[in-house]
Amino acid sequence: MQETFLTEFEKRGYFNQCTDRLGLDELMSKGQIKAYIGFDCTAPSLHVGSLMQIMCLRLLQKHGHQPIVLLGGGTTLIGDPSGKEETRKILSKEEISKNIKSIENILNAFLKSKSLKTKPIFVNNYSWLSKLNYINFLREIGKHFTINKMLTFDSVKLRLEREQSLSYMEFNYMMLQAYDFYELNKRHKCILQIGGSDQWGNIVNGTDLIKRKERKIAYGLTTPLLTVSSGAKMGKTEKGAIWLNKKMLSPYDYWQFWRNTDDKDVVNFLKLFTDMDIEKVEKLKKSEKDINKLKVLLANETTAMLHGSKAAKDSELTAQKTFRDKSIGKSLPIIKIKKSIISSGFNILELVIQTKLANSKSEIRRMIKNNGLKINNKIVTDEKKIINQNDFDENDNLKISHGKKQHVIINII
Repeated sequence: MQETFLTEFEKRGYFNQCTDRLGLDELMSKGQIKAYIGFDCTAPSLHVGSLMQIMCLRLLQKHGHQPIVLLGGGTTLIGDPSGKEETRKILSKEEISKNIKSIENILNAFLKSKSLKTKPIFVNNYSWLSKLNYINFLREIGKHFTINKMLTFDSVKLRLEREQSLSYMEFNYMMLQAYDFYELNKRHKCILQIGGSDQWGNIVNGTDLIKRKERKIAYGLTTPLLTVSSGAKMGKTEKGAIWLNKKMLSPYDYWQFWRNTDDKDVVNFLKLFTDMDIEKVEKLKKSEKDINKLKVLLANETTAMLHGSKAAKDSELTAQKTFRDKSIGKSLPIIKIKKSIISSGFNILELVIQTKLANSKSEIRRMIKNNGLKINNKIVTDEKKIINQNDFDENDNLKISHGKKQHVIINII
């Protein structure tokens, strides 16, 4: 019996809740459907925290269904209160527009398709939300929402319990998201919305609105909140978010993030974040005794998916050279500095700040005190050390390292 979308969805660990599991599975088994996931456009890039949703869209394509990617040009002007303890910074339309273009490029890397039937449809909800008449919206849509029910949703309830202010603007967000689903159902015959577990209330609002207004059945499906074995939220590190845009995070640093996965998470991550067959992953789990080989496999698969197989291979070779040969690999992040700045001497603290290996001079001093900072593989012991031209090799390169895994190349131009 052929595996269905929802069967594999569950096996990979994506499943959390569904409004009608049996009904949706039966419908998707009969033919192609369209399903959507919405993404906020608050930054020029998505980060690893959005990767599970992206993998859900890839899985839809694999099973012959068509994904709709909703980029929230309209709702980003408002801000989703879900999981937020305070109001988000309000962005301009111009900033949001730039973010949308950047995010669309990232998603295209994941959702390439040779078939027109599974090619992603990109939509921007600003195209319909900007045309709404407030009075008409309240009469036609607002009447289907009760304050009593809206106050029970986690996105609202948690903010109020913590006594954090929730603006009327944010309070409206759940109505706008429900309206998005309603519009996509009318425009594209979209019958399924997928989202994180914190979106459950908003998704159910959408299915209810479609049922009330169109007398049609629509479905909601959520993924679990993903944490790593330590309990931390997926994608959050001491150095900040793991971005999917190579201008914000180099392919090598992205590769290293996956290579540094905790032993307990590797097999789970191979199921969640790669296209590898689940049975193959289970066999590797039983047969592969060296967990580091599985980590390299995970790093290569995830990096190739986003940045291409060459970038993945180059990152692996760079890691080998850096750790084994203690040389400079070509995929290490590079920061360029003008010769005129270096020629007069550059304090080590100022230079390390440029690399973003640390966020403050006090942090760098602690690194030096703990023998954690190296220049060209040699431990730095003096926080007053001055870097000059003599510290660079014949190719005008200098390597700064924090511990064994974080390296940046300074290049003179």
